[in-house]
Amino acid sequence: MLRWALIFFIVAIIAAIFGFGGIAASAAGIAKILFFIFLVLFAISLLTGLLRK
Repeated sequence: MLRWALIFFIVAIIAAIFGFGGIAASAAGIAKILFFIFLVLFAISLLTGLLRK
């Protein structure tokens, strides 16, 4: 999931460089959502790993 967030972030940067504002904004939004989902899943995984031991 972090890989997809990074891919969308790179797409957003490239689109912004070439002047495609709408595509850049939506790709950046998707990247932000995926990154926050990754953070939540990572925190849940970390907590369950600590509670299991």
